[in-house]
Amino acid sequence: MRYTKYFLLTIGVILFDQIIKLWVFNTFPFEGYEHPYLRLGNWFKLHYITNEGMAFGIKLAGDYGKLVLSLFRLLAMVGISYYLYVMAKKNMHPGFLWSIALILGGAMGNVVDSTFYGVFLDLPTSNAPMLWFHGRVIDMFYVDICNCLIPDWVPVFGGSYYPLWPIFNFADASIFVGVAVILLYQKRFFPEKETVKQPTTEPQQQQQ
Repeated sequence: MRYTKYFLLTIGVILFDQIIKLWVFNTFPFEGYEHPYLRLGNWFKLHYITNEGMAFGIKLAGDYGKLVLSLFRLLAMVGISYYLYVMAKKNMHPGFLWSIALILGGAMGNVVDSTFYGVFLDLPTSNAPMLWFHGRVIDMFYVDICNCLIPDWVPVFGGSYYPLWPIFNFADASIFVGVAVILLYQKRFFPEKETVKQPTTEPQQQQQ
């Protein structure tokens, strides 16, 4: 159980994330639909959208850009999984290991979307040359605090309106929490080793 319990958390994050996404996909009638009851005032809503790129809808150019992104994510998942295994074997701080497990689960949750949803849910990226590895990621949590105008001098996004916080899913939230915990408690997770100074002994002068 030295490392198994952390991978169990990863699996739990993936399953819970997929349950929410499939529920949204099957119950929300169309993309852009907001649930009329599951909300907190006007600032937190369930808003169904799909994302064919990365965060903020950023996409890699070309028909095969999404394929490259999906394959990179798969390789990254293998690397993070191995890293978690090695760190657990080294008995790293449990808080750090739980955080890595959250990050891994969230990342793998979105990889499931981009890998399989183009085939099984018919959510391929536009102009995709193939359905595998070109599925869209389902997002639904909308923190509607401000739909802000981006200044014109900002590259790519200048002159457009974007929400203060992007619409996200449970996998994104898991990644955010894992990274935030590591940043907040990095001194506790990686304590500096105290160097022990050895007492200096002066050579005794021989008496003549």
